[in-house]
Amino acid sequence: MRALAALLVLSLGSFTTNATAEPLGGIISEVRFGVLAHDVPLIAADNIEGGVDLNAELLFRPLGIFPKNWNFRPHIGVQVNTDDDTSQAYLGLTTTHYLTDTVWGAFSGGGAIHNGETLDFGEDRKAFGSQVLFRLALELGVDVTDHLSVSLYYDHESNAFLASENPGIDNVGARIGWKF
Repeated sequence: MRALAALLVLSLGSFTTNATAEPLGGIISEVRFGVLAHDVPLIAADNIEGGVDLNAELLFRPLGIFPKNWNFRPHIGVQVNTDDDTSQAYLGLTTTHYLTDTVWGAFSGGGAIHNGETLDFGEDRKAFGSQVLFRLALELGVDVTDHLSVSLYYDHESNAFLASENPGIDNVGARIGWKF
């Protein structure tokens, strides 16, 4: 988790205010930051954990192996819980589709590793059944400028019933993004 946080910090340090400059050799297309309500009972039934999640995500340039209208971009990110409950590091693919010239929707899928419990149920922590979870996310956003966006964000992590315990966890919030 610390290595991933260090990578994000180093990557953010390479950003410039010159809109024509490209960070990290042009491999990063966008960075997003968010504040999320932690463990909101939408798909996952229980709200056991608390706090707020601080989210940071790097989206890379499209892979170029899918049709252009699918625009799959690899992503890597972290969510750090402010109450010392479950935090996670994740990676996967994101596809973004524009609904109008400025309004877009995104879908992400991939995996996450977390620092939460796996089998030990407690009154204040979820037991996820596995240290590695599947992760899905939805986002609805609007481009404020050519570079700046704001969005509503939802993610869900669970082991997809591959382990005996599978409470899952949902997080909901808002993010801002900066496109290069």
